[in-house]
Amino acid sequence: MAETTPAYTTSLASAHETVTVLQQTPQLIALFTMIRDINTQRGDFIFYSNRIIRLLVEEGLNHLPVQAVDVSTPTDMTYSGVKFEGKICGVSIMRAGESMEQGLRDCCRSVRIGKILIQRDEETAEAKLFYSKLPEDIKERYVLLLDPMLATGGSAIMAVEVLLERGVPEDHILFLNLIATPEGLNTFAAKYPKLKVVTGFIDVGLNEQKFVAPGLGDFGDRYYCL
Repeated sequence: MAETTPAYTTSLASAHETVTVLQQTPQLIALFTMIRDINTQRGDFIFYSNRIIRLLVEEGLNHLPVQAVDVSTPTDMTYSGVKFEGKICGVSIMRAGESMEQGLRDCCRSVRIGKILIQRDEETAEAKLFYSKLPEDIKERYVLLLDPMLATGGSAIMAVEVLLERGVPEDHILFLNLIATPEGLNTFAAKYPKLKVVTGFIDVGLNEQKFVAPGLGDFGDRYYCL
């Protein structure tokens, strides 16, 4: 696996300038192996998922704009560094996306987080919006959209539409997910060419039931229930 699938993820990501795939290191592949395994217990699934989520958030922050700033050090010298250019917030697609909120909080202290509830009709695979609660000033922020799985792209597209309707510029949205499909990425990139995506892995695709394959099952169930 370590010799074949990473090359596939790299080749597809290179086709979309807005898609970034985490570097396929032995550590990352080992983490994905643990959460994909049907025999992994819930406690371990949560632990190893959280480690991948932290890597995703760290990489996502690398894609936010910065501006130059000089600071004085304790040795009476000046250090020329950078700081983030604008305010940020997280928006999780409930329920599975909520699993990524703590990883964002661990990296960004006191970050504001909004929520969007979208559910997929299991028969039609169509997404339906049920609820949204977002910061009042969200149009002035860079938004990290959080959802572990990008399958058909329906839920993510609907979530982005909610953000656009609230005035968030397309290029101010960064979508973070653990696993994506080529179908989902292609649909997403075609509709939102200015929106960046950071994913941990690009899987083979969708099966007949429109689930990610090989995937890892229902992320929300494995993280919160089983």
